[in-house]
Amino acid sequence: MSKPAADAGDGAQAAKLASVALALAIGAAGGALANWLNLPLAWMIGAMVFTTVAAMSGLPVSIPRGFRGVMIAVLGVMLGAAFSPEMAGRIGQWWPSLLALALYCVCVTGSLMLYFRKVAGHDWVTSYFSAAPGGLNEMVIVGGEMGGDERTISLIHGSRVLLVVLVIPFGFMAIGGYDSAARPPLGDDFSAMGGADLAILAGCALLGVYGARLLRIPAAFITGPMALSAIVHLTGITASKPPSEMVALAQVVIGVAVGCRFAGVSPARVARTLLEALGSTTIMLAVTLVFALALEPLAATSFAALVLSFAPGGLAEMSLIALALGIDAAFVSTHHIMRIIMVVIAAPLLFRLLRRRRERK
Repeated sequence: MSKPAADAGDGAQAAKLASVALALAIGAAGGALANWLNLPLAWMIGAMVFTTVAAMSGLPVSIPRGFRGVMIAVLGVMLGAAFSPEMAGRIGQWWPSLLALALYCVCVTGSLMLYFRKVAGHDWVTSYFSAAPGGLNEMVIVGGEMGGDERTISLIHGSRVLLVVLVIPFGFMAIGGYDSAARPPLGDDFSAMGGADLAILAGCALLGVYGARLLRIPAAFITGPMALSAIVHLTGITASKPPSEMVALAQVVIGVAVGCRFAGVSPARVARTLLEALGSTTIMLAVTLVFALALEPLAATSFAALVLSFAPGGLAEMSLIALALGIDAAFVSTHHIMRIIMVVIAAPLLFRLLRRRRERK
């Protein structure tokens, strides 16, 4: 490689590292302010809002997918710790709401596809994958392969997550479902943790990601570590949780990742997408409330847990909200994992059936 080319490569790498450092610094500042204000899900919401504003202002902010994956693995281990031995008997009582998830996904996808097609004016492929309530990355990848507009699908899903994460915690705060003085600790005290417990939790993260990717399980960085962590906690091998400092950093990184999705997008397009997402999110939240009210007499949990389980936010984001509010995190995260698996498997199959039908017509 010639010296000018090498210098250009070094300069690009330095610029990339600078954009990551800037994003993390802005996110940490926002998280620290939100934590000082005793807001719910403080580190994530503060980081998300500050980074979103920075991205829309044109600042060079970015976050590597691999770094985000590591932090999501920490969250997966934390969620698995919510499965205590005392909870083992409750898992079998979750089947009514898990079955209802399939109907919820059909209702949401159908109603939002009509909304994006007739109201927002998108083509039917983009509308379909923007409406399907699956994982953001999975819907963007599959939607792009099927001929949809990847950037539009990504922005709509990203805007939905942004709006839901802002609305739901403050909604609970408004109706008295959040007491800032009783915020549960983010995790365990690092100085009080033993080496064996730390090794077990680290093993759950590493082996969980590797195993889930080997088996091609959706959302591998969270589902694998969560599954292994749930096993070691249900069996009583350990009762420890990841250190509070790691959980706070995970919240900041996940919040920064949401905000960085708006980098390089014109303010006009962001405003238009946010307006479309506001309408679609309102529809999804209305359907969520209907299902939560209908299932409350049948479910072995609270109305608040049902709302978080069906709410149209991301798996990581909704699970963090459940942890921050002290609301049945195991129930919530299990339902979001099942939703993603259902949609990732069913959405492409249903799309092919719809496309054949359209071609015949």
